[in-house]
Amino acid sequence: TQAGETEEDARGWWFSDPGEESFNALDHVETSKGLEESLETVSKAMVELGPFDGILGFSQGAAFVSMICALKQQGDPRFQFDFAILVAGFRSRCKQHDRFYQEPIAVPSLHVFGDTDQVIPGEMSQELSTFFVDPVVLTHPGGHFVPVSAPQKPVYLEFLERFQKK
Repeated sequence: TQAGETEEDARGWWFSDPGEESFNALDHVETSKGLEESLETVSKAMVELGPFDGILGFSQGAAFVSMICALKQQGDPRFQFDFAILVAGFRSRCKQHDRFYQEPIAVPSLHVFGDTDQVIPGEMSQELSTFFVDPVVLTHPGGHFVPVSAPQKPVYLEFLERFQKK
């Protein structure tokens, strides 16, 4: 848990340690808990709140978005969107999730990560981008956050303009 959170406040898209209901992006594990429930939650939100042009995920959420992109590519009708933005993402190290990384993911994607990220090292985010076809990669000199400074804005705008409805 993070500062100010109680155990009851802890949230995750899935747990790498099902017994403890905790998550660590660096854990190499065989199974996880909660992924299917999270997929159902997002698919329900897409039906009830959509349509959506794109999907954005941060940290574990970006890893989760990569799995949703893989499902979209495989023809899963629950996930209808045109692009993904993955900030401080990583490839899940859970063996159970290997199925999401079997073929290149052709969903247009923007991968954003910090050179000094101490939570999700940049190498992990870079690795995730290699599973996508023609990913756009934006690095920044900071850490584990979504950068919104002037130097990053042109990259965001150029990427998003590709999907602007006329």
